[in-house]
Amino acid sequence: MANQEVGSLLEKCLRAAEAKASTQLTEAVRHNYCSVRDSLCVELTLLLREALEMRWPFVPEKWQYKQAISSDDKSNLSELIGQHLPQLLNVLEAAITAQEAQAALAVIFLVDRFLYWTDDSGQLLKICKLLHKRYPHAPVAPQLIIRQARVYLNLGKLQKAEHILSHLIINSGTTGCWVYHSQSDRALVQAVSLQVRGMVLQKLGLWPEAAQLIWASLVGYYTLPQPDKKGIGTSLGILANILLSMNDEDFHAFKTTQDVDLTLLGDATHRLLSAAKAAKMAVVYSQYTSLYVLTNATALGTCLLSYSFSVACPPAKRTFFLREAKEAFEVGLLSKSEGDDVTSKQELHTFIKAAYSLVVTHKWLAAASEPVTGATRACREALARFYQYSHADTRDRGGVCAEIMRLMTRVKLELGVEPFVNSDSRSFIPDSFRDVNDTMAGLTLDGFSGVLRRFRKYHASLCKTADAECKAGKDEVDGARMLCVTAFGTTDTECIAEDWNPSREASADVSRPPDLRRSVASANSLGSSWKKLSSTGCGSGRWAVGGPAIPSPQRPATRFSSGSNRSSDSFEILEADIPTADSDDPGPTGPSADGLPRSLSQLILSSSSLSNSFGSKSSWENLSAGPRSSRFAGSRQSSKSSESSGSFFLMRTQDCEISDSEYDPASGWEFLGLPKPPETPKVDAGSCKTTEPSTEDSHGTPDESILEAETLNPRCNGCLKRNTPAQVDPLRRYDLSLEDYRSLLAGVCHDCLLKRLHGDKKFKLEQYGTAHNALHLKFSKASGLWTARETCAYIGESMGLHGTHRTTIWVQFLHQEERLSSYVGKDYRKPTQIQFHLRDVERQMTAQYYVTEFNKSLYDKEVMAQMFFLPSEALLILDGDVIAGCITVEPYMLGRFVKLTNNIKKKNDALPATEYGLAFGHFTYLHSNGQDVVVDLQGWVTANGKGLTYLTDPQIHSTRTPRGPSNLAHGGIASFLREQHGPECNSVCRLLNLPPVPKQSHACVINEWCGGELKQFFGNERNSHQTHQLAINTQKLTASVPFILLP
Repeated sequence: MANQEVGSLLEKCLRAAEAKASTQLTEAVRHNYCSVRDSLCVELTLLLREALEMRWPFVPEKWQYKQAISSDDKSNLSELIGQHLPQLLNVLEAAITAQEAQAALAVIFLVDRFLYWTDDSGQLLKICKLLHKRYPHAPVAPQLIIRQARVYLNLGKLQKAEHILSHLIINSGTTGCWVYHSQSDRALVQAVSLQVRGMVLQKLGLWPEAAQLIWASLVGYYTLPQPDKKGIGTSLGILANILLSMNDEDFHAFKTTQDVDLTLLGDATHRLLSAAKAAKMAVVYSQYTSLYVLTNATALGTCLLSYSFSVACPPAKRTFFLREAKEAFEVGLLSKSEGDDVTSKQELHTFIKAAYSLVVTHKWLAAASEPVTGATRACREALARFYQYSHADTRDRGGVCAEIMRLMTRVKLELGVEPFVNSDSRSFIPDSFRDVNDTMAGLTLDGFSGVLRRFRKYHASLCKTADAECKAGKDEVDGARMLCVTAFGTTDTECIAEDWNPSREASADVSRPPDLRRSVASANSLGSSWKKLSSTGCGSGRWAVGGPAIPSPQRPATRFSSGSNRSSDSFEILEADIPTADSDDPGPTGPSADGLPRSLSQLILSSSSLSNSFGSKSSWENLSAGPRSSRFAGSRQSSKSSESSGSFFLMRTQDCEISDSEYDPASGWEFLGLPKPPETPKVDAGSCKTTEPSTEDSHGTPDESILEAETLNPRCNGCLKRNTPAQVDPLRRYDLSLEDYRSLLAGVCHDCLLKRLHGDKKFKLEQYGTAHNALHLKFSKASGLWTARETCAYIGESMGLHGTHRTTIWVQFLHQEERLSSYVGKDYRKPTQIQFHLRDVERQMTAQYYVTEFNKSLYDKEVMAQMFFLPSEALLILDGDVIAGCITVEPYMLGRFVKLTNNIKKKNDALPATEYGLAFGHFTYLHSNGQDVVVDLQGWVTANGKGLTYLTDPQIHSTRTPRGPSNLAHGGIASFLREQHGPECNSVCRLLNLPPVPKQSHACVINEWCGGELKQFFGNERNSHQTHQLAINTQKLTASVPFILLP
C-alpha cells in the first residue's frame, strides 16, 4: 500500500477524532459503520472480535506460542494487515464517527504494530489519545501503552518512557479498564516492559543494569504456559548487543548475578562468543519474520567479527570466525530482495549496516579489491539516501526506499552473495542454523515474581516521584486511577494508573524528611539488584537520614518559535543563565614536577561498565615506548578544557506531539538565554565570567599531551610492546595502517592512542551533507581502553545551535546504539587537534562512572532519584585510510534543558535537582580521595528533582591533572566546597551520611579526612588501604596547594 494512501486515511481518521462528538447519530452513520465492519474478511473479523474481548494484551503471531508449527502458522500478521490496511482504516474512521469507541480502539490495537514499522505511530497514537480523552472508560490495550513508551524512547523522552514502563512493571500491567484473563497475561506485559526498560538503560550505556533487565524479561517469557518465542528472540538479540558493548569485568559480574544462569548460552567462556550464541538463538526463534532475522543475523556477524580481532581469538581460527561473520551478514541481506517491500526505518538502517559490515569482512578476508571498493561506495550512497528517507515527507519515502534497496542489490552482486540451502520455504534462515537448542526449563511464574521483587523498590519509588508531577484531572474507575496513553505529561488532563493505597503514606516513618517518606514507604523490603553491581559501592546501610529537602519552585520558561520551515511548533526553553568560568592561567608548559598524571583516564577506579570493550588487546607495533609515570596507563596530556555550555538542546512544550522520525532544528544559540562570554576571559580563580574555554590553551601544548607514564595498562598491547621503537612517519601520522586498524579494533589505552595521533595538525569538518567511512571510538573508564568499530557515518546539516567554541550537527551512523534514535555530533568551530575531542569523551565517561556509584549509594538509602550522564563517543572521519576529521556524538534528548551549576560558584537553587547535584559533587570529592569534583552540571530534570536526571558536558576539577582554564584543580575544588556546596551539608548529603566539609583550607581538608572522617567513611578495616593511599597522595598534593580559606 502506498505511503501517501496510508497518510491520507490516517488524516481522515484524525479529523474524525478531533471533530466534536454529535449528540444525535443518524441511522446512515450507524449503517455505514456496520457495512464497512462486515466487509472485512473472516480472519480479520475474528481478530477484531478477539481484540474487543481483550483476549490478549499483545496481538499474537500464529507461530509465537506453538511448539509444533504447521505450514499455515508460518505466515506473519503483518502480511494480513498490510493487504487489508485500507479496509481497517476505513473501519476505524467509521467507528469513530459512529462513536463506537471500543471498536475504534480495537482497530488501532490491530494495526498498531504494522504502522509502527512503517514509521506512522505518531498519527495513530494521537488518534488513540483523543479517543481516550473523550471515552475514558474504553479500554486501551497494554500494547498501545508500551508503544507510547517505545516512541518516547526513540524521540529521546526517556523520563516519560521510564514512567510508563515502571507503572506497568510495579502494577502487574494494570492499565485502567483493560481486563486480563489470566495471570500469565500480566506477566507477559511485565516482561515486555522490562525488555523496553532494558533498552532505555542500553541507550544510556549502563550495560550491566540493562543486561539484568533483559535477562529478567527472558525469565518472564520462558515462564508463560507456552513460552513466547517472539519475545525470547527479541530479548536474546538485545542481550547480544549489550554483551558486545560490555567489558569483560562487567560480563563476569553479570553472569555471577543472582538468578542469572548463562548455561542457556552454552559453555562459551568468552563474552563475545556468548553474545554470538545469544544472537544465533535469536535468529532461530525469529526465523519466520524477515526483519528480526535481519536484525539478529547482523548482531551475530558483528559479534563474530569483533571476536576475530581480540587476542582471545587463536590466530589459526581468525579466518574461521571471519567466514562465520560473513555468512551471518549474508543471511541478513538475503532476508529481502530488491522487489520486496521495505517500509521500516529500522529495517533499512539494518540492511545498510549488514551490507557495510559484509564489505568490512571481505576486506579483512581478502584485502581491498575493486568489488570491495564498489560495494563501499554503494553503502555510503545508501546511507545518504537513508538520511534523506528519515527526513522525507511520507509521500516521498517509497521512491527513496526503492533506491536504497537497489543499492543493497548492487552490494550483493559486487560481493557475490548467493542463496543458502534452506529446506523450509517459509523460513528466512539456512538449515545450518537450526542446530541451536535452548536449555531454559523448569521456570515458573512464582520464580518470575521473585525476579521482579528485586526491581520492585526502584520502580515503585520512580512511580511515586513521577506521579507528583501529574496534573489535575484524574479520572477514576472503581477507585483506581487509570493508566492510559494520555497519562505521561502529554496533555493537560493526565491520569496515572497505580494501585493506590493511602494507608502506605500514613504508616510512613515520620522520622524521615517529608520529601523522602513516600518513596521509602513504597519501597519493597526485599533485596536490590543494584546492590550487586559493584563490589566497591560506597553506599551502605549505616548512612542515616539528615534534614529535610528544600522545596523550590520551578524556574520560568522562555518561549520562542523555530525559524525552520519544517515545523511551526512552539518550543520551550528553561533559561540556563549560569555561565561556566574559565581561568586565564595557561597551566604548566612542561612535565609535572610532582609526577601527577595529566589525564583523568589515569584515575584508578573500581570496575563499572560505562563503555565498550569489543575485543581484548592487540599489539600496536608503531607506538613509541619509554619510561612512564602514571599508576594506570593513560595520557599525560592536560585535561584543562572542555566546552561546557556549548549545548545543543531543543525544547518543546509539554503538549507538543511529533512523530518518531521528526527532527526539530532551531536557530541561534542566543535563544537559549545564555550570556555570551568574552573571547578572552580574564578572571581570578573562583570568579565566574564566561561560558567556555578557548581551544588554544584549554588542553595544553601538544608536547604536554605525550608525557610518559610509569606503569603500563596490561590490557593494552601498545603498552606491552614498549620496547618497539616508534616507526610512524611524521608526514603520514594520520594515515592508518593495517596494524593501526587491528590495534584500534582490539583496544588501546588513552595514552597510546594520543601518542599515535599526536601531531600539530588541526581538523575541522568543512562539508556537511555527506557520508564517510569512519571509526567509531568508545572509551571505557573501567578498562582504560579505547575500542573501535569500522562504520559509515552521515554528517547531516547543522542544528543551528552554537556554543562559543563548538557547534552541533545532526549525525547518523551505522553502529549507533539505538537505530531509531537521533544522534547529535559536536565539532569545534575552529580547526582543532584530535585530542581535544578525545578528552571531551574521556571526561564525560569519567563523570558517568562517578554518577553510577552515586546512584548506588542513593539506592541503598531507598532514595530513587537517579542521575545519568549521556554516553559520549567519538567518530574519526576517514578519507580512504587517512583521518580527515573528528567529532563527538551522543544521543539526542528532547525536554527542558537546565543548568544546575557552573564550574565555580553559581548554582540554580530554584531547581530541587540542584540539591542532588551538589551532593554528587561532595560524593565525587570523597570517592576520589579528595582529588576530583564533578561540576558544571546541566541537562534534563524532572520538576521535583527526585525522578530521573540526564546530564551532559560536565567539567571536572582535578588535582591529578595540571590546572587550566576549566580544570581549576585545587582552587576549583576549594571554590566548589566553599561557594556551591557551602559549609553546611544539604539533606541529601546528610541522608548519605557524607562527612561534613571542614571550614579549613583544601589542603587541611585532605589531611583531616585522611586521618579521621574519610577513614570512617570508607571503613576502618575493609577499606583502610584506600585511606593509607590517600595519605601518600596527600604528601604530594599539599606541597602545591594554594591556601584558600573556607568561610
